[in-house]
Amino acid sequence: MRKMRPHQKKKRMRAYLLAAISTAALALALGSCVGAPALRESVLAYDETTHQIDKEIMLLNIARMSERGNPHFTVTGSIAATFDFTTNAAVGGSVVEGPGSNVLNLNWGASASENPTFQIIPVTGEEFTKRLAEPLAESVFATIAFQGTDVEQVTRLLSWGIEVQKSDGRFDRFILNNPSVPKEYEEFRRFAIHLAWLQRNRHLFLSALKFNRVLLKGLKSPPSLADLVKAEGLKYQRAPDGTYTVTQSVRGRVLVSNYDPRALPDAEKERLNDIAEANPADFVMIDIRRDYPGGDFPMFGAFKLRSLIAVLGFIGESIASNPEFPVTKDPRTRGDGVSPTSVLAIYTSDHPPAADVPKTFYKGRYYWVGDTNWDRTGFFLLNLIFQLTVSKISNVGIPVTISK
Repeated sequence: MRKMRPHQKKKRMRAYLLAAISTAALALALGSCVGAPALRESVLAYDETTHQIDKEIMLLNIARMSERGNPHFTVTGSIAATFDFTTNAAVGGSVVEGPGSNVLNLNWGASASENPTFQIIPVTGEEFTKRLAEPLAESVFATIAFQGTDVEQVTRLLSWGIEVQKSDGRFDRFILNNPSVPKEYEEFRRFAIHLAWLQRNRHLFLSALKFNRVLLKGLKSPPSLADLVKAEGLKYQRAPDGTYTVTQSVRGRVLVSNYDPRALPDAEKERLNDIAEANPADFVMIDIRRDYPGGDFPMFGAFKLRSLIAVLGFIGESIASNPEFPVTKDPRTRGDGVSPTSVLAIYTSDHPPAADVPKTFYKGRYYWVGDTNWDRTGFFLLNLIFQLTVSKISNVGIPVTISK
């Protein structure tokens, strides 16, 4: 057997060393290739799963309310997942001092494992119950309506009805938004259709009243900088007679109108705001005036908003015990005025729906959302209202931790 020369051995060992380094680098790269996709798929899967659970729980509570049951919410407080990425690599070979091929063996691999821990929180307690049972604030209505959502759908979903008021804000009568009182329900629906027509034709304004309130008049000298800094929104102006007037910028209550309130004098906006301030926080002011588009169907008063429990109850009862019915537009509403029968159609049967829609299973029956843009939007609004109403879930129940 012929011995290898020294320079041949060095050359061969250098080749093996380079192969080992290349193998290690390949193993590291392979590990990163496995780790990143696994993390991405897991995060997206958890996000989609929790989203689907939230929708099912909302539908489950509607099903409960349809049988006069008690609503109950559970949320996933946190998901802590530990990812272990393992890579291995080996290089081996043999050097033979003789003719024949020298063998170089390369082995590499990568694996990933996941150990998630879920924290499930039953949402209970006094604070949460208050948020469910208390009427929604006008800020919830404004947050949704200001985004350009169909005003008919928002008002039908959130409103107990309309408190019609006299011009000075005194109570006149109430229009109930409930099919159990057909005449009032029809009147409410026709007004909601009228608002939707105004909105489609860009004659409807939903905004907060903004005006300058006069605090001081006839000052002989302007206020000091220190006084202006103490109160936010203060400013002063010199009158023609040389005296100074101090005013404060005010962002007031929400107004639904058929005119642009920004065009009103400050005194008129302040008068309207004073009337609105006399109402509770769950009232949204309405002022549809005769001298503006759609004024043939005038209205002055306020929407009285429901609580979240009442919203769920209204939808649940509409499934069977107190269904909504078709209502045609008022003759004073011009153009098209087609209105869906249900503000949010929920169907139920002993078999699952054919369409890919939010669904749940309760007491041997399937419940699902109607397969229309109107119903999908309504269900989205319902979940959005829940998020706006119940913004904090910490310390509202005893968490249950499940490790997989």
